Amino acid sequence: MTTQMQKAKRFRKLHVPGDPLVLFNIWDPGSAKAVAETGALALATSSWAVSEASGYSDGEHTPLTFAMDNLRRITEATELPVTVDLESGYGDTPKKVSETITLAIKAGAIGCNLEDSFPENRSLRETKHQADRIRYARQKADEAGGSFFINARTDLFIQASQDEHDSSVIAKALERAEAYAGAGADGLFVPGLSDLALIAELTKASPLPVNIMVGQDAKISALAKRGVARISFGAAPYVVAISALQEAARKAVTK
Repeated sequence: MTTQMQKAKRFRKLHVPGDPLVLFNIWDPGSAKAVAETGALALATSSWAVSEASGYSDGEHTPLTFAMDNLRRITEATELPVTVDLESGYGDTPKKVSETITLAIKAGAIGCNLEDSFPENRSLRETKHQADRIRYARQKADEAGGSFFINARTDLFIQASQDEHDSSVIAKALERAEAYAGAGADGLFVPGLSDLALIAELTKASPLPVNIMVGQDAKISALAKRGVARISFGAAPYVVAISALQEAARKAVTK
């Protein structure tokens, strides 16, 4: 069997600008097995999907113990590398975030998403504060060995409406990217950014490989041409699955 360290190293190598890793997000062992059977190279959870499928709501309302048990069952159900969406790290202090990272590694994860907004109101943390949280997470991950991949998520583009996205917001994102890279992050996740010209501007200057979130109608080749290194579908796969379930049920009960 492939070891967790081997999986982590393999996962890291999949982040190639121009030849992006595509992650069709999952939420439980069943969805993990289904996506793994398609030829996927790695798996990633969606915190929103995990919460919704389990009767909770997103924003760290899913108990950490439940989230970690769910993660463990996913990693035990597949030989693929699994990266976990840890939202804001289940803790305001750097020390608490590092403890969450330890739990994720023990549950079999080879990487995580770690966002820079507060879960209770989605406002942005100060760059230095988030960098400190990433630094502690990096230290704890390194102590555990392996090549744990910290995907630093910035919510800058979610905070601003689409028509406000411009080069000035890109500049702010790059400032955060520099700080997060210096603290030990391995990737930059920018949900909400969809303008191809701005994406190209970001990938060209970013010190970290860039992760873009897309929907079902995503044009993977267009993002690849703009230097994107990772593409994730977020909650979209769960929405598709539930919509198909509802449609099948509707047809069954109306016969």
